[in-house]
This record gives sequence, C-alpha cells and structure tokens, in this order.
Amino acid sequence: MYVLDQGIKGDPRRQWSLPDRIFFGYGACHILAGVFLDQPPLPGFYAERVIPAAGFLGFHVYLTNGVIVFDYHGYSMRDRLLEHHKRVWTSQYAGWFSAIERVDFDLLSTAELNMRQMRGPDQYLHDPIPRARRFIEQRDHAGAAAKALATA
Repeated sequence: MYVLDQGIKGDPRRQWSLPDRIFFGYGACHILAGVFLDQPPLPGFYAERVIPAAGFLGFHVYLTNGVIVFDYHGYSMRDRLLEHHKRVWTSQYAGWFSAIERVDFDLLSTAELNMRQMRGPDQYLHDPIPRARRFIEQRDHAGAAAKALATA
C-alpha cells in the first residue's frame, strides 16, 4: 500500500501533482467512480463505498457488478479488494472495521459529496473529471474484467 506523506491531501498543488493512480486512490476515488458511472465502459456496474467506524480512516468508493470491481487498481474480484482493504487498515489501526454501503447519491455533485465530507469536482486545484476520463479510457475494460473473473 502506498502511504501519502502527511499534509499532501490538504495541499491542493501537491495532491494534484500525484500520479493518477495515487490521486484516484487517495482522495479522489469517488470522482473516478462518478465519471465511470457517467459513461459506463461496461454495463451492470454501480458504486459502493467502504465506511470505516467512527474515528477511523479508510473510506473508499469503487464500482462493482457484485462480483468484480473497478477502482484505481483496475479490475479485481470484489471479495479480494475488500479483504485487501481490510487487511491494510487493520494492520495500521487495531480495532478497525467498516460497513459497505451502496452509493445512492450523485458522485459528481459537490453538494451531495460535501454532505458526506467528500470534495466535489470543483474543490480540487483543477477539474478532475477530464483526468478521470483519461484514466478510464486508457484501460481495456472488457479484457481486464475477463482477466479478473478468471482469477475466481
């Protein structure tokens, strides 16, 4: 797991200068998910989010069809992503646990996101939506999804 230096997420210039995978993995995963849903490269996907217990870090938003997921890692099996996420956070914080919730709000609406203590697209140094589109367009979604399914 990549660990951000303290203060990067709070510094718009430093956060924006992160490589795409780290940018979308540490603070903008919900933007990536919102852009994916806006023009889905594969059918049947919806967003879910990991909500850590009060006082813990480890929020995450990803896309799933119930079996495989897409996030900043690419495609993988849903159970493997969630197990990896849990393993990483429990190794850092004793007693860490979370809930999984289907997203029922607009992941590109600043008002909806702010109500859930997430940044809206207009609250980054630059517009993250074109950046997310490029990140998504660079993938072979059908091939990567098939490869993830083959690991089951």
